[in-house]
Amino acid sequence: MWRDIRVKNILFILLGTTIYGFGLVNFNIANDLGEGGLTGITLLLLHFTGIDPAYSNLALNIPLFFVGWRILGNRALIYTIIGTVGLSLSLWIFQRVPYRLDLHDDLLLVALFAGGFTGIGLGFVFRYGGTTGGSDIIAQVLHRRKGISMGRTLFAIDAVVLTLSLSYLDVRQVMYTLVAVFIGARVIDFMQEGAYAARGALIISPHNDKIAEHVMLAMNRGVTILEGRGGFSKKDQDVLYIVVAKNELIQLKNIVNAIDPHAFVSVSVVHDVMGEGFTLDEDKKPLI
Repeated sequence: MWRDIRVKNILFILLGTTIYGFGLVNFNIANDLGEGGLTGITLLLLHFTGIDPAYSNLALNIPLFFVGWRILGNRALIYTIIGTVGLSLSLWIFQRVPYRLDLHDDLLLVALFAGGFTGIGLGFVFRYGGTTGGSDIIAQVLHRRKGISMGRTLFAIDAVVLTLSLSYLDVRQVMYTLVAVFIGARVIDFMQEGAYAARGALIISPHNDKIAEHVMLAMNRGVTILEGRGGFSKKDQDVLYIVVAKNELIQLKNIVNAIDPHAFVSVSVVHDVMGEGFTLDEDKKPLI
């Protein structure tokens, strides 16, 4: 179990919780904005009972650790514990080390910053296999089993918690909180998709063998040869399928154009890629 734990992942998870904790303390709490998920519940407890979110976050997550272990496995449980403890520690520190940001009482600007810090912070945590507990566990499970983006799941859960927040926030504050939550969800999705952003290319050419050879040698990318048949000509024709990183697309086009300027090339957006060259190295070990 421990050999699967990577120091790089731990460091980025802690970086993410630090960014998230800073944003919660200096934008949400400091400007009376709510938050979604379990974190929003800790803010509810802060308002009604005065319990420090650093402590309530840990207390509420302890039962969820067992859910995370049963569903996501030992490795995810360890990363979840690290993320949860890291967030509580960040909340504890930043509440005791004040950092005043003069935003001239501009709640829209506050909401933009709050959403940005939330999205970037949680984006790092999710991208490196962790969660901060609570609704993050649910989001991870749905993402793995159903392919539902974590940002959308979190936004739905947040909406429920924010409705409860009307018990101590006015409508204006809740609406600005919704702006922050929406931006955070979009930033999370951007960082998640950005982790494996790729393009898939279908190539049809009489010189497919030469194109495939150049792509494998020059780009070190795999090439899949599919059997196709022309709908009009009724002739059999091999079709190349190649997945490349987004920044490698120009190089791929240049290779094809140099060999066959008349080749048919169709490029599509690949939202998620798993396997060697993207999520695994040459030895089939995770890259992150």
